Amino acid sequence: MKSEDMNKRLLNRREFNGLCAALGSSLPAVATTIAALSSESTFSAAFGAASNDAERTVKFHDGTIVPALGQGSANLAQGRHPETVEEEALRTGISLGMTLIDTAEIYGNGSSEKLIGSAIAGQRDRVFLVSKVWPNHVAGNGIARACEASLARLGTDHFDLYLLHWPSRDTGLSSIVAAFEGLRAAGKIRAWGVSNFKVGDMRELFRVPHGDRCATNQVLYNVGSRGIEHDLLPWCEQHGMPVMAYSPLGGPGASLLRDPTLARIGAAHSCSAAAVALAWTIRSGNVIAIPESGSAAHVKENAVALSLTLTSQELQSLDTAYPPPSR
Repeated sequence: MKSEDMNKRLLNRREFNGLCAALGSSLPAVATTIAALSSESTFSAAFGAASNDAERTVKFHDGTIVPALGQGSANLAQGRHPETVEEEALRTGISLGMTLIDTAEIYGNGSSEKLIGSAIAGQRDRVFLVSKVWPNHVAGNGIARACEASLARLGTDHFDLYLLHWPSRDTGLSSIVAAFEGLRAAGKIRAWGVSNFKVGDMRELFRVPHGDRCATNQVLYNVGSRGIEHDLLPWCEQHGMPVMAYSPLGGPGASLLRDPTLARIGAAHSCSAAAVALAWTIRSGNVIAIPESGSAAHVKENAVALSLTLTSQELQSLDTAYPPPSR
């Protein structure tokens, strides 16, 4: 997000806390609850029970509960902002409950992972850390080597979730799954998943041994890009698998931030168009959104989505502006 792209105003502290108070707690308090209750297998069963009705958390099939709103990092540590500013943005997100952070070895050739490593230093136990292996690195023992290199850049000894970034056409899924399972048995990762898989890919994955242990599929999804609602999203829901949505603000240029329908709904809630777009994305309770921002001010705007519930009329307005895919 760039400030010149945003035709909206930033909530002041009183307005921001007012939105949180409507749910009986502030977002920092929610963040503290997540951190305090995190454990080896779940961020918090108790927190999930209290908050799932508000659609602010998502549960993986192994019982792990994470916030429905995390933080992406594809363009961080690449000169857009000073790295100290981007680190502060990440830390701000953590403090506001956006404790899931997604990265990948390919982002800035590892510079994104290094930046995140600096940002989470001293508070690794508060963060649900996700990274991804590039498909060209999966042959032989490539996944194990890539994982070790990513862990070193991040300054940690394990990932909470490790994903295959794109389907590999050169290495069979059974070998990839076996490598992931080996990392899990060694304690290097707690769970694994995939990214950019279509329904056919998912069906193939589930046919190989232990393929059904896949925790998530990270794909493009936002109010302006709803193609997965046709088949992939229902398939994942039927198999108890949350989807992780990248580019929830519209991708490069964050085009959704200038959308008049989102701006109008945001004005009604005294929040930004970004918060509306994110609240829409996480509305089902089965989708985790990972918006990226190198600005603490924008992160604060995004975090409002954790406590924002859109009305049925507002959802209908968005359906009219951005119709769901026809079957």
